[in-house]
Order: sequence, then structure tokens, then C-alpha cells
Amino acid sequence: MITIKRETKETRISCGLDIRPADATVIANTINTGLPFFDHMLEQLAAHAGWQLQIEMQADLEVDDHHGIEDVAICLGQALYDSWKKHSPNQRYGQRLLPMDEALTLCAVDLCGRPYAVIDLPFSQPMLGGIHTEMWEHFFYTLAINARMCLHIRNEYFRNNHHLVESAFKALAHALQEALQPRTAEKTTKGVL
Repeated sequence: MITIKRETKETRISCGLDIRPADATVIANTINTGLPFFDHMLEQLAAHAGWQLQIEMQADLEVDDHHGIEDVAICLGQALYDSWKKHSPNQRYGQRLLPMDEALTLCAVDLCGRPYAVIDLPFSQPMLGGIHTEMWEHFFYTLAINARMCLHIRNEYFRNNHHLVESAFKALAHALQEALQPRTAEKTTKGVL
């Protein structure tokens, strides 16, 4: 398990990530951010990717949701980067077009070491589960930059805002699961990523 800790004047984060747990039938994720809806989304990510994930967050939630969500994304991104480098070579690319009821969301990833993010989640309300909806784009962007991956997430259509964000997390989980599959050689003509 890769462990990342981050402590600032605003947050205290501990993140443990195992992308290939020894016994995938006995996975017990422990996620406690103080934001139940954020916990739910992180649980979806871990469960659908097949990861063991432990996150403890203490943050200045009395100020707002920004610092905590951003710092979890930093820690999780760093743990993901360390994990994909440790388990390299891998398939590198992953993608998923994921339906969730009336929502349809596309996610594509490239574990290339060149961070970039294009996120298109057109929420129709400013808050969801006590979290500002603008934070979801920021979470995915921050995760991509710290995981040193290229990440594209685009919603095709939706009516329910909960389904919009949950379909994005699940699509990301499945795209990463595909990209992290082992292979015998690096997938690049450059010889190194």
C-alpha cells in the first residue's frame, strides 16, 4: 500500500492506496472526510476500480469545502502516480463510456507522466450533498495533475446532478482499472514515459 500524508494550516490528510490488493474479495475501504457525499464518491471510485483505499481527512470545513477536497485530490493523485509507476509497465490507456440511469459520461485516461485535464460536467445546480458542484471539476483536475496523467471526462447528457457526478467517478474508476492492467513492455515509441 502506498501511503501519502499532507499537513497544512488548513488540512491534515492521510491517504493509503493499493491498486492491486492481494485478496480482492476482502476489500474494506475506510474513508472519512467529514463530507458524507464526498466519502460516497470516493467509495465508488475505489470499489469500481478494485482498489483498497484509506482516507482520513481533517479540514477547515467551517470555512468551506475547497481545502479538504483539493488536498485529498493532491494526496490521492500522488498515491496513484506512485502506484502506476511501481506497477509499470501497464496498459497506459483506459476509457469508459458509462451509463447511470439517464446520465451518460465518457472518461479517457493516459498514464503518461504528462499531466493534463479536460473536464466537462455541466451541473444544473450550485450545491450537491453539501458540496459546491464547481469542486468536482477542481477535484478531477487536481487529481490528474498530481497523478501525472492525462484525463478527459465529458458528460454527454443528464437530468439528475447526483447521477452526473457519480457516473464521472465510476467512469474514471473503470478507465483507470483498464489503464493499470499489466503488460510486458512500455506502450510508447519513445522508449520511456
